[in-house]
Amino acid sequence: MGFFDTIFNAVNDLTWGWALIPFLVVLGVFFTVASGFVQFRFFKRMFGVLTGTDEDNDPTKISAREALFVSVGGRVGGGNIAGVAVAITAGGPGAVFWMWAIALIGMCSALVEATLAQLYKRTEPDGNYRGGPARAIIHGLGANYRWLAIVYAVCLIASFAIGFNAFQGNTVAGAALDSMGIQRVWTGAVLAIATGFIVYGGIHRIAKAADIIIPVMAFGYIGMALLIILLNITGLPGVLWDIFANAFGFREAVAGGMGAAIAQGLRRGLFSNEAGLGSAPNVAATAYVKHPVSQGITQSFSVFIDTILICSCTAFVILLGDVYQPGAEGVDGVALTQQSMVDHVGGWAQYFLTVAILLFSFSSIMYNYYLGENALSFMTDSPMAFHILRIVIIGIVFLGAVAPGATAVFNFSDPMMGILAVVNLLALMMLFPIALRIIQDFRSQLAAGIEKPVFDPAKFPDLDTDPTAWPDAPKATAAE
Repeated sequence: MGFFDTIFNAVNDLTWGWALIPFLVVLGVFFTVASGFVQFRFFKRMFGVLTGTDEDNDPTKISAREALFVSVGGRVGGGNIAGVAVAITAGGPGAVFWMWAIALIGMCSALVEATLAQLYKRTEPDGNYRGGPARAIIHGLGANYRWLAIVYAVCLIASFAIGFNAFQGNTVAGAALDSMGIQRVWTGAVLAIATGFIVYGGIHRIAKAADIIIPVMAFGYIGMALLIILLNITGLPGVLWDIFANAFGFREAVAGGMGAAIAQGLRRGLFSNEAGLGSAPNVAATAYVKHPVSQGITQSFSVFIDTILICSCTAFVILLGDVYQPGAEGVDGVALTQQSMVDHVGGWAQYFLTVAILLFSFSSIMYNYYLGENALSFMTDSPMAFHILRIVIIGIVFLGAVAPGATAVFNFSDPMMGILAVVNLLALMMLFPIALRIIQDFRSQLAAGIEKPVFDPAKFPDLDTDPTAWPDAPKATAAE
């Protein structure tokens, strides 16, 4: 084990340690400027997917709203509760500002990668769509890059489907044991059974479950935070000042000052919203939309929900309370969030947070499973392979819940995600000119007065697209 730990630590240092985060930030800024700040131009349209005014409907397909909620369920997880607390403890209140900043930049990266996933999606025999970075690499860059797509797919399975699902099971079981005294084996059994029910139902069951769980989860958590903010409304201006003052070094809350705030804010923000990491595009490609950019806008909104809304809720809960003391040694992670809630509204809040963690984690398990399934479908269509993957996922969730020490075996998750992100970013750089063409097509249709732009594959004959994935294309040209 020591030998493998050395290798994984080395890979982690080479990716997350010093290279990957600046790469993600610089590339996100470049995408934002080169696209003309597209995430801000289309910001108003993002809310259309919630109201249904900007959504295309087909009862046999995954809708844009369902794809949004599945991806939100994946992005929103332990990082929104424990990760924000860690960022504040290590980087001070200023880390929150830099989490906001990277989210606003990441919204563009999310839009670009989701647009490309939609552009190169394929229609399956059952009528569903599959896509994502692996297929974008093959159809966008060519068969010579198949090896790169396989590296991506293997890392996606190892990091999300296996490693992160073990941690999700561990998080839920730990919270249930600490707050309710429920033994880990019972939590693990319930999680495993629920996971089995979902993963054997396919993407439609995942989407339907997410359509119910995610609104309850998000609105419930946001509602609790708003209650706490209202109870402490007089302290809000001071908290906002602390965030900005610490972010720019006017007030040093922890050792490292502004540097610590930037480092922790960027790192935790990227880990939380996953923009540019190549995970969410796998879900984005399943949606039925009339134009690739429509789902790109939706996935950009997913980043906004994750960080600007839900991460901010956790930050205000912590910073408006008395449990957190800048620079002091004490509680950290989920315990800090939990104790802060109890400090605000009473002991019942720990049970509320346990339920929230359960919903957050279960939504992530569904999401992580689908990422693994989609990656596997790129490499094989063997039914037995999918059956084995499902059994492994159910077992991994149970193992992570009942044996907290066993999660150390899955320490390869972070370095695997680091490699995954590097591969995805390389592909995004090479495919970005194509993404700009598709964005410009969307813009030009809007400028011509078309309220819901329609993608026509025939207008892009040089691109390896699947015409059957775009049934709304003009019939005269789609048939040519």
